[in-house]
Amino acid sequence: MMTDVARILAGDIGGTKTNLAVYATGDFSQPLAQTSFASRDYVDLETMVTDFLESCGLTVQRAAFGVAGPVFNGRAKITKLTWSVDAEEVRERFALAEVEVVNDLVATAYGIGGIPASELLCLNKGTFVDHGPLAVIAPGTGLGEAMMFWDGQRYQAYPTEGGHGLFSPATRQQLALAEFLFARGSGAETFDLLASGRGLPVIYDFLKQEGAHPEPDWLAQSLEAAIDPAPVITSAALSPVQRDPLCCATLRLLVEIIAVESANLALKTLSTGGFFIGGGIPPKIIPAFQEVFMTSFVRPGPMQPLLAAMPVHLVTNPETALLGAARLAMGLT
Repeated sequence: MMTDVARILAGDIGGTKTNLAVYATGDFSQPLAQTSFASRDYVDLETMVTDFLESCGLTVQRAAFGVAGPVFNGRAKITKLTWSVDAEEVRERFALAEVEVVNDLVATAYGIGGIPASELLCLNKGTFVDHGPLAVIAPGTGLGEAMMFWDGQRYQAYPTEGGHGLFSPATRQQLALAEFLFARGSGAETFDLLASGRGLPVIYDFLKQEGAHPEPDWLAQSLEAAIDPAPVITSAALSPVQRDPLCCATLRLLVEIIAVESANLALKTLSTGGFFIGGGIPPKIIPAFQEVFMTSFVRPGPMQPLLAAMPVHLVTNPETALLGAARLAMGLT
């Protein structure tokens, strides 16, 4: 067992999976150990951390976790799980000097400050305003949003639950999607459902019903056999051999909806310092973002010049939230 260096534990806790990693203090370039867990396989975070630390044979002195849910006074109820996280309980359980629990988008925002430029794909160069506000949106299992403001010395990140705002159609097709959801009894839906991985099969079903692109038999069979239809839809849309038109249309509409809410967030934060797209979904469908995002982001209207001038980047590192948690634990934010 290593005992000669101080180490920190970082965690990115999501509704689907949780990433845990141990870093040497002051060095987040490469974790000493890292494991991904299915979140629903555990009844609480403490049991998961115990299994992880025992498996890697390392001890830690501090920890920080980004969690998918609102955080109040170090406590968080994970939005899509049955269990909660309490910083003080974790600190006492593992005899740690300090434990910090923040919203996962706060962790993502701080993580962006620690990644190289090579992990930022420019969608719009725009005009950068020094010390201007930053905004982060992250489509994954759900949709996370955060903002950062300059306090005179550094950027401070602030969480939101804006992803749970009601879906607002911006085109006739999106209005038809909203009507489709109402017709099947879903009622008013949120961006958290539609602008995320969970939205892919919903959008696919809607477009299949529209009938502009027929569903081929092989695709219907693949979807029926799949536990999660989202990877099947994505693979069929991005296939280098033959891209399926229905799946391509599904990805385009998903990205258009993400862009609609991105523009909403950009206008509310006035993110002249940069708008960033993180989360687990965008790095998997980069061609779709390059094809349609900016067209839907820069919407017609009086604020069109402002949106067109905003620097927009897609974060290609899917573990940015984990990196941000590590930076928090090291006091580097």
